[in-house]
Amino acid sequence: MRWRFDGAEPAIYSVHAAILRRFESEAFMLLAEFSIWPMDKGESVGQYVARCLDIVDRSGLPYKLGPLGTCVEGEWPQVMAVVQKCYEELAKDCSRISCTVKMDWRKGRSGRLESKVDSVEKRLGRKLKK
Repeated sequence: MRWRFDGAEPAIYSVHAAILRRFESEAFMLLAEFSIWPMDKGESVGQYVARCLDIVDRSGLPYKLGPLGTCVEGEWPQVMAVVQKCYEELAKDCSRISCTVKMDWRKGRSGRLESKVDSVEKRLGRKLKK
């Protein structure tokens, strides 16, 4: 499935298109934590998640794998393309897919995968477990 933003789509796609236009005109960096998995493949879905992590890793974008999701940093179109490719990969053999995404975008800032944690550690005056 490919997204279309031609005005004939539901309102959410128009909002997404407006966001894309804004990001094309200004340098915004997106930090997105997402988790995607099939809902129709039973309890153990590691083999499907691994396929998605291969896509994330090959994207060339900075990322951190966590136990419940993966955080990826880049420009909006790049990050959203990775999520889309993960969906397309799972859709090849999965009938139902769930995805959660948390996003934080900020104008002109990159390297936040590390700097957000460093900032908290600085305020605490000590390193945290990682």
